[in-house]
Amino acid sequence: MDVIGKWTGRAASQLQGALRMTNQAFAARLGVAERTVAGWHSRPDVIPRPDMQAALDTLYGRADASVRLRFMESLRPAPSVTAQALRVAIAVVRRGGEVLLVCRRGDASLSWQFPAGMVKPGRTPAVVAVEETHAETGVRCAVRRHLGTRIHPVTGVVADYQLAEYLMGEATNRDDRENDAVAWVPITQLPKFIPLEQIYPPIVAALEDA
Repeated sequence: MDVIGKWTGRAASQLQGALRMTNQAFAARLGVAERTVAGWHSRPDVIPRPDMQAALDTLYGRADASVRLRFMESLRPAPSVTAQALRVAIAVVRRGGEVLLVCRRGDASLSWQFPAGMVKPGRTPAVVAVEETHAETGVRCAVRRHLGTRIHPVTGVVADYQLAEYLMGEATNRDDRENDAVAWVPITQLPKFIPLEQIYPPIVAALEDA
């Protein structure tokens, strides 16, 4: 049987829960006033006096296996959950001296961007970049290399950039709810569509190399 080193108000309240007793019933079983039990709930870090420690030991020792199991389960810390930042895969697709862009619909505005899609748990940015490019534009591409990752200065999401090469397919707007247009843009004309200061610097370097 598990041994409780020191009872606290929290542990006493959890034993009460494992026994499925009301404050009144639990107080009667221990031979204390009901307000003492209520005090354990309101002050979970309080240490009961020695005679009460012994009474709790006795009550726990006489409990059946199912009660002890429920009690020990209640003592386990809740699993920590780490929130994952929203991650987006962005495809920089080249075709000779051109790069693929989509014109997004926004709040009463339009803006040219690279094809992109949300990376759900269990997916990889490279795969998402290829799949979203085809879903949005009909263009099939292959990722050549990872350009880098940053917190996007406008949206605040984790942006993962993938440099890709055109394979096949006619560029068409296949998601007219999200996009207004799709176009191959000459790399030399890219700053006319996206302000240069908003473009992730490794993208500029990669396209200049092309």
